[in-house]
Amino acid sequence: MPELPEVETIRRTLESLVLDKTIKNVQVFWPKIIKNPPDVDQFILLLKGQTIHQMGRRGKFLIFYMDDLALVSHLRMEGKYGLYRKDESFDKHTHVIFTFTDDTELRYRDVRKFGTMHIFPIGEEFNQRPLSQLGPEPFAKEFTLGYFEKALAKTTRMIKPALLDQTIVTGLGNIYVDEALFRAKIHPERLANSLSKTEVKRLRTEIIATLSEAVEKGGSTIRSYVNSQGEIGMFQLQLNVYGQEGKPCKRCNTEIQKMKVAGRGTHFCPKCQQIKK
Repeated sequence: MPELPEVETIRRTLESLVLDKTIKNVQVFWPKIIKNPPDVDQFILLLKGQTIHQMGRRGKFLIFYMDDLALVSHLRMEGKYGLYRKDESFDKHTHVIFTFTDDTELRYRDVRKFGTMHIFPIGEEFNQRPLSQLGPEPFAKEFTLGYFEKALAKTTRMIKPALLDQTIVTGLGNIYVDEALFRAKIHPERLANSLSKTEVKRLRTEIIATLSEAVEKGGSTIRSYVNSQGEIGMFQLQLNVYGQEGKPCKRCNTEIQKMKVAGRGTHFCPKCQQIKK
C-alpha cells in the first residue's frame, strides 16, 4: 500500500497534470469504488462541469479540490492515476475515467479494486469518514512530543501495530514503521506504553526524518508502485531493514531478520533493536 511519501509524490505529480482542467464526463466501470454518494449516477452528475483547482493530501488519502466539491480518493494496495489522450486504449483494470473538456482523460486503474472515492462539499471533507478518523500528520504542529507520549501511554499494544493505527498518527505503513523503529533502535514487539520518554522522543524524531527523506526521494518502489508519470521512487535504495532480511545490518553487520508482528511482515536487526523485558 502506498504510504505518505508515495501519496505525496502522486499528489505533486497530479498537481502538475490536472490543475485547471474541467470535467466533461465521468465513466465508472466498477461501482463499488464509489462510496459517497452511493449512487453512481449522482456521483457522475455532481462531477460534471467541475474544475480541479488544487490537489491535497491527508495521510494516505488524495483530495481533489474543485469548484465546490472535494473528491477524497484512497489508492489502497494497487490504485494508480494516469493522464492519457482520449484515443488511447485502456484495459479491464481501468475502473474510473474522468474525461476533461480538452479531451484528455484522468484514469484510475486498480488491479485489486480496493480503492475508494468519496465526494463532499468543500469544508465537510474533514468532518466525515474516512478523514474524520485520522490522527495528526507526522509533519503537523499537532504531532507534538506531548501528544505522542500520551497516545502511546494509552495503548497496551505492541509499538508496531500502534504506529500502523491511523488514528494515532496518519500516513505510516509497513515500510516506514519498520524503518523508523530501526533508526530509533526500538524492537517492533515492545509494548507501546513501555517506551521511556527518551525513546518516544527519539522515535518521533526518526518518524519525521524517515518520512521527510522518503518524500524528498519520491517514495519507495515496492512491488508495483509508480507515480502518476510512471516514475519510480528512489527511497528504496536506502532502506535499512524493510526487504533486507538475510543481509547484514548497515549499522552493526548483524543479519536482518523478518518475522510476523500482529499479522504483518516485520523487518528488524536483533542486535540494534533488542527487546527489553
